Parts: sequence; structure tokens; C-alpha cells
Amino acid sequence: MTDMTPRRFTFDTVFDDHGGMTAPARVKKNFTLEELEAAKAEAYAAGEQSAVAQSEREAAMALNAIGQAIHGAFSTLTAVAHEHREGSAMLALACGRAIADAALDQFPAQPAQAALTALAREVEASPKLTVRVAPHLVERTQAALEQTANAIGFPGQILARADAHLPAAAFVLDWGDGRAAFDPTDAAARVTQALEAAIAAEGLHAEPLLPSES
Repeated sequence: MTDMTPRRFTFDTVFDDHGGMTAPARVKKNFTLEELEAAKAEAYAAGEQSAVAQSEREAAMALNAIGQAIHGAFSTLTAVAHEHREGSAMLALACGRAIADAALDQFPAQPAQAALTALAREVEASPKLTVRVAPHLVERTQAALEQTANAIGFPGQILARADAHLPAAAFVLDWGDGRAAFDPTDAAARVTQALEAAIAAEGLHAEPLLPSES
């Protein structure tokens, strides 16, 4: 007698577009001990590789964060070093100006004497040299320049005149064919401007904070 009990279709046969049939691969259900050990070793190896890869990714991210932090720290240190250099330069300038002011107060005729010595070849053929200075320095400057003229062999006449517009230690030398002038206030301003321009040009590109490795 034929068994008429209905059976569930398992869809175990696949038909392609050309009428061919493909039977599905049979799944192995029974494994030997050696096969189980091999599968276990393969699974452990895959897990280990996955953990190592994750660790490497985390290490790379950490190194990148450390690099960014170091870069930011060096940028801050560079800015601090620049401010320190700028402050040190301005402090040195202030100290130099204080020393110069004290020296000019003590020897106000010295700049005029130094100028006359430097211009000896320029003024040697002039019959007269006129110097204008602050009113309270006329006699002192006259005597100092006559002493300098004798030392450099200047045969002409030196005449010191008062100029109320000139500060102490400032002078204007006039020998007919030329003139020379000095104002300590203007000189200090030019030095300050030159220093500020040099600091601005240097900016944050000064010598590195740490020496480069050879």
C-alpha cells in the first residue's frame, strides 16, 4: 500500500535559469576529535587576531592624541618663550636707557666731543665751527670742544651758542659745508623702534626650544 502521508518540501534542490539543478552542499554533522581541535585552534587564532587589531587601533588613536597634545604644548611654550624674549629685550633696553641717561647727565658734552673727533677730516678746512646746545651747557661745551679741537689739530674757531629747544646732551654742529646733530630722546626712540621691529619680524620663528638631534 502506498504511503500517502504528506511531507514538507525541504527546498533542497535549486534550479538555475538554464534548467539545470544544483543540490545543496550537505552539512557535516559528525566531527572527529582532530577536526574539533583544529576548529577550536582556528577560532582562537581568529579571536586573537581580532583582539590584536583592536588593540593596535586603540594604540594608534592614543598616539595620535598624544601627538596633538604635545603639538599644542609646544605651541604654547613657543608663545611663552617669545613673550619672555620680548620682555627681556624691553627690560634690557630700559636698563640701557637708564644707564645712558645717567652718563649723559654726568658728561653732557661727551656726545659733541665724540662727534667732533669723528668729523675731524670733514671740518679741518673750515675756519669756524658753531655748536648749539642747551643754555646751561654753553660754557661747558665750549671748553670741552676747544680741548677736543686742540687734540685733533683743528685750527678754526669754535663758537658755542644757546638753544632753548635742545634738551641736555643734545647738540647741533654746523661748519658751513655740513652739519651734524644729536638728540638723545630721538636716538632712544629710534633704538626702541628698531628693537620692536626686530622682535616683530622674528615673531614665533626664533631658535627652537629644544636642539635638533644630529
